[in-house]
Amino acid sequence: MSDRFQSDLLSRVRQGDESAWRHVIETYEGRLQAFAISRLGDAALAEDVVQETFVGFLTGLPNYDEERTALESFLFRIAAYKITDVLRRQGRRQTFAMTEGGPELSGGARKASSMARSREGAQQKKRHLEETLRDQIRSWIQEAQYERLQCCELLFVRGWPNKVVAESLDLTEQQVANHKQALLQKLKKHDLPELAQ
Repeated sequence: MSDRFQSDLLSRVRQGDESAWRHVIETYEGRLQAFAISRLGDAALAEDVVQETFVGFLTGLPNYDEERTALESFLFRIAAYKITDVLRRQGRRQTFAMTEGGPELSGGARKASSMARSREGAQQKKRHLEETLRDQIRSWIQEAQYERLQCCELLFVRGWPNKVVAESLDLTEQQVANHKQALLQKLKKHDLPELAQ
């Protein structure tokens, strides 16, 4: 992919161009899937990793500098982090292997330090938040709620203020605020249940 084409494609993705976003997915989904399967050996886990990679890409898009990092490298770096998370989760599970002396713990029997537990908790919250957001986006697409999807993309991915989003989508600021609040409430409810009470 040429630098100019990539720059144009990313610009269109940032503007909410659905065909540009579809092009990114069609171009990289297969390669990311193969990469994840080669590391995980599980097609279902690999599929989850690829979906999380695209969500991570959208989340990181405002801070992504295409002049410093090629799109492909950026996507594969995100996928590598997601794969590492999966492998860490698998490595923490206690499994038993039979030996002459009886069952032997594998996967590390040391207790996690408080810092590791804290980091693990933060990672779990982040993963849960990503899953919730991915499910919400799927739901909006299935229900053809494109206005809400577009509105939240402009607010959270591009970082536009409510007023600019309202003008761009020909909505009232109150409608934009309602879309924003509905998503924030859903994310808050799924991420930190105690905050939703």
